[in-house]
Amino acid sequence: MEISAGIQASLAGRYASALFDLASEAGTVTAVESDLDQLDAALSESDELRALIRNPEISRSQIKSVMAGIGEHLGLSDLTRNFLGVLAENRRVSAMPGMIRAFATIAAAQRGEVQAEVASAHALTDEQITTLEGKLRAREGRTVKLKSRVDPDLLGGLVVTIGSQRIDSSIRTRLNSLAQAMKA
Repeated sequence: MEISAGIQASLAGRYASALFDLASEAGTVTAVESDLDQLDAALSESDELRALIRNPEISRSQIKSVMAGIGEHLGLSDLTRNFLGVLAENRRVSAMPGMIRAFATIAAAQRGEVQAEVASAHALTDEQITTLEGKLRAREGRTVKLKSRVDPDLLGGLVVTIGSQRIDSSIRTRLNSLAQAMKA
């Protein structure tokens, strides 16, 4: 498998790549990916957890205990629990969100998919997501795994990010462009 140099160069990418290799050897890539999705959801939902993983005053043993508790509570696989333990031991828990994204990118590339994130002012319906996936698949020439999020600041329209490419058709950007044009 070819992993981009950008992923390999980052700390998060190196950890994610090592986890992917271990999961591949064990045949548990899907299970680990599911575990990391659960962790990502937990981080998104809990301000306290995000603050905790970034707190440098928490000792290794304390953060290790917390990570073990999270692994137990979420019912994570042994490999993912061990991974969390290694992160705690190496004081790298704060980089976990980047590792989760890097792992998802590596796993998607292995399956021949490309990851895309779409931000919209309002939640998209399943039909809209399916239509957007089809259009992106035609544009990219491969399967697109879409992750959507709501950003009310956009006012309307969409912002689609695929790798380093960004397609911005939001009303906010159009209004900003109009304001800049009127200043000139």
